[in-house]
Amino acid sequence: MAWNEPGGGGKDPWGNNPNNAGPPDLDEIVRKLQERIGGLFGGKGGGGGGGGGDISKRTIGVIVAVLFIGWLFTGIYIVDPAERGVVLRFGAYTKMTEPGPHWHIPYPIESVQIVNVDEISSFSHKAAMLTQDENIVDVELTVQSRIQDAANYLFQDQAPEKTLRDATETVVRKTIGGSKLDFVLTEGRSAIAVMIQDRVQDLMDQYKTGLLVTSVNMQPAKPPEPVKEAFDDAIKAREDKERLENQAEAYANEIVPQARGEAARAVADAKAYRDRVIAEAEGQTSRFTSVLSEYTKAPEVTRERLYIEAMEGVLSESNTVLLDVPGGDSLMYLPLDQLMRKANASTPQASIQGRAQPATASTRTVDSRARSTSRDRRSR
Repeated sequence: MAWNEPGGGGKDPWGNNPNNAGPPDLDEIVRKLQERIGGLFGGKGGGGGGGGGDISKRTIGVIVAVLFIGWLFTGIYIVDPAERGVVLRFGAYTKMTEPGPHWHIPYPIESVQIVNVDEISSFSHKAAMLTQDENIVDVELTVQSRIQDAANYLFQDQAPEKTLRDATETVVRKTIGGSKLDFVLTEGRSAIAVMIQDRVQDLMDQYKTGLLVTSVNMQPAKPPEPVKEAFDDAIKAREDKERLENQAEAYANEIVPQARGEAARAVADAKAYRDRVIAEAEGQTSRFTSVLSEYTKAPEVTRERLYIEAMEGVLSESNTVLLDVPGGDSLMYLPLDQLMRKANASTPQASIQGRAQPATASTRTVDSRARSTSRDRRSR
């Protein structure tokens, strides 16, 4: 029968009657404890006077001191470089310790949990998902993570690894569901992996799991097996398209600079022609101005000189030579153009002039007739 039940004898565990007023005598309890310990070490159990009581007290003090020192030494712990120490006081988080030797108040007041923060853990996720353009694609990726905050990892989330898996599945479905099939199968693979890593890390920070997502490696997405051949044909067509686009771009890079060079050359030629025409016009203007000045000084002489120069220019371009026979009524035409052409093919211009010297008289006759005609026109 228990001591505190009715009819249990009315005594507590120390043999005292609970009906007596006042708490138990602590001095009596300590004295009895000393007697029992002294008996174990050869002392007298009666607690009488003399040296036996003093020896027992000193022995007890030494034992208590040794036990206390040993208890203090149990608070020493060492944290490795890849670890962090989480100090708990009566089960509540107190602080986090860095690598190196440390001390804490021993158990049961404080305790330490060592957490490895450099260990990389990974898991794979594979599933068939629906893209934005309503196509099914098989996606497989590997997520690697490590502990970033040991305190949050231990106390903020009950199952951080499970939370990471669930968050990864949610983010992957959301990301693939918001992307088109061509983007997932081709150049979007690396961009999607980065996007998934950022979104998963945001959820890990929001849930305070203490985990850091170090990398997300996404394998090439694959179409379902029943439509794999059609997808392969589509991919081949896409590759042909990219190849043709690259060839067209290379041709454009080759022909465009050439066209630009020709255009620049045409512009330069036009500018040169413009400058030449302007220079010729300015020269003719200057010549006309100088002739006008001379004409103002001597009109008759200048007029005759201009006429003679004009006739020389006209007759020098003609291959027909007119011979004026004195006293005759007819004109004789000679094939001097053929003779002059043969002379040009065999001799320089100087010898041609020498051979054509027989016609010089007629030429002078033409000049004299031109001068007379000029005088007749002035006399009118």
